[in-house]
Amino acid sequence: MAASAGGTGDTADLSVVRSRRVAVIGDYLGQGHAHALGLRDCGVDVVVGLPAERADAVAAAADEGLPVFEPAKAAAQADVVVLLASDEVVRRHFDADIAPNLAEGDAVLFRSAVNVRYGLVEVPPGVDVALVGALAPGDVVRRQFVDGKGVPCLIAVAADASGLAWPLALSYAKAIGATRAGLIPTTFAEQAQAALFGEQAVTLGGVPALVRAGFEVLTEAGCTPEVAYVVCLHELRDAVDRMYRAGLAGLRESVPDAAAYGGLTRGQQVIGNAVQDELRRVLGQITDGSFAAEWVAEDDAGRPELRRLAEEEGRHGIEEAGRRLRDRMPWLG
Repeated sequence: MAASAGGTGDTADLSVVRSRRVAVIGDYLGQGHAHALGLRDCGVDVVVGLPAERADAVAAAADEGLPVFEPAKAAAQADVVVLLASDEVVRRHFDADIAPNLAEGDAVLFRSAVNVRYGLVEVPPGVDVALVGALAPGDVVRRQFVDGKGVPCLIAVAADASGLAWPLALSYAKAIGATRAGLIPTTFAEQAQAALFGEQAVTLGGVPALVRAGFEVLTEAGCTPEVAYVVCLHELRDAVDRMYRAGLAGLRESVPDAAAYGGLTRGQQVIGNAVQDELRRVLGQITDGSFAAEWVAEDDAGRPELRRLAEEEGRHGIEEAGRRLRDRMPWLG
């Protein structure tokens, strides 16, 4: 493997990506502008692919002097296609807009491995397939690049048809500043499965469910909804910020000892063996592909269950209490 965990990608050679024409497709106002502008600033021939209905993104790219085309036309002009749109958008449009415009010797770079890992898109034979995933939002990636720094990136290769997929991925990572901070080698399977698990079990699933459950227990015990909202949700921001900056140990060291003791002794009571068994079941559904199949069916059906669950969540008491409180906290905006 060409990069080592936490390494700086010393073998990355900008001339590799400079010898190619790159189409950065999708999410221009997010990751896309950071990638396209970094490539341009490093002397890479780059075009941007955006649908015409994304007029705000099209205007932003044009204002930077970047050539902008419909995604299919952008892909047809390039020999390196970078797909930064969401997994759902890539899945829906890959067969029509991207695959017909790929030729032997081309390369496709993904920021998420989900579509490849679960066979939701089929890259034609003879085409290199790699992953370069920045570990920060696009505005941070761009700001770090401009400041002469960088954001670490995950990097992987799923298909090395040309024998040059790794040099290209490393070169691309260097062009967006990632090698200044370090590259983290992974695989498409590992990245896809870990990302889905993190979303479902922790950041977008487990934590919100725990917040709602805590709110319900407190209000059932007679606690005022606004007070329950503050301690279960509002104050979570401070804890997450502390963890984000310094890790779990840093969180414990930054709070009063009584709070640290209570968290360390009671947290395991909440997240016990039964919860860990459920986490393993969730991971199993991700690993065996059953969640991917479930989501594709839901997406193809127009997302009725997603809408139902979102509407149900919006009616929860914690949302009502939150709306009342947030109206009195204008600084949150």
